[in-house]
Amino acid sequence: MIRHVLLLICIIVGSAAMAQDRIPSHCRAFAQAPGMEYLQLASFREPVANDTVRISYVDHAMFLIQSETVSAMTDFTGWYGNVEFIPDVVTMNNAHSTHFTSNPDPAIAHVLEGWTLNGQPRNHELDLGEMLIRNVHTDIRARGGDRVQENGNSIFVFEVAGLCIGHLGHLHHELDETHYAMLGRLDVVMAAVDGGLTLRHETLLRVMDRLRSSVVIPMHWFGRSTLDAFLDDMETSGYDVVRAGSPQITLSLNSLPSRRTVMVLEPEFLAE
Repeated sequence: MIRHVLLLICIIVGSAAMAQDRIPSHCRAFAQAPGMEYLQLASFREPVANDTVRISYVDHAMFLIQSETVSAMTDFTGWYGNVEFIPDVVTMNNAHSTHFTSNPDPAIAHVLEGWTLNGQPRNHELDLGEMLIRNVHTDIRARGGDRVQENGNSIFVFEVAGLCIGHLGHLHHELDETHYAMLGRLDVVMAAVDGGLTLRHETLLRVMDRLRSSVVIPMHWFGRSTLDAFLDDMETSGYDVVRAGSPQITLSLNSLPSRRTVMVLEPEFLAE
C-alpha cells in the first residue's frame, strides 16, 4: 500500500514538473487581467525581469522581443545595428526584401520562414520553455498583383510572460473566423499601417476591433502623414493614442492599459 502511495506521489510530482517546463497555448483561451498599470520604458541591454517582456522597434517591420532568457526578432532582414548580438530566434516573411534575408547568421539557433516550402504551408510551433512561437498563415498578392499566393505570409504569435503578442507581417486581406480561432487572444499586436501595400485603414480597423488587443503598435508606415492618418482613425474608433518617444517598452500581464491603446514607438537600430 505504501509503495503504491509513493508511486502515485512520484507520478503527480513528475507531471507537475513537466507542466511547468512546457508552455501551454494559453493564448487560445480568453482571459481577463485586473489591476492593469501603464508601460515602463527600458534599454534593450538591461536585463528583463521575470514575467515581463521588452519590445524594441528596430526598423520597418522588425522588432526585438525579449524575455528573461530568450530573444526573438520579427521580419528579420539581417541588419539591426552595429552591435554584437545574436537573437535566439528570427521570423521572416518574403512579400518584399525588407521583411527577410536569404543569408541569416548561421549562429542564429532558430530561423522561422513564414512562407510555403514547395507549395506546402509551414506550421511552426517552437517551444523554448520561456517563450512559445507559432504561426498562422495568410495569403498575399503575388508580385505584380495579378494572382494570390496562398499561405505566403505568416502572422507569428509569441506566447511569453503570460502575454500573447502577434506580429501580423505583410497582411494583405481581412481575416476570417478560422484565422481568428487559430490566433486566439492577442494582448499586443504589431500591425502594418501603410494603408496601401498591406490593408487599407478601414479594413485594418475592422481587424483591430475584432482582435480587441490591449496594445496596438503601428509598423510599416511610410512617412508621418500615413501614421497620423491611422492614429486619427484609431482615436475616432475609441482607442487611446500614446507616443512613447522611445523605441522600447516593457510590458507584463498586469501592466497592460485598462483601455485599448495605440502605442507609437520610434524605430531605432540597436546600439550600445
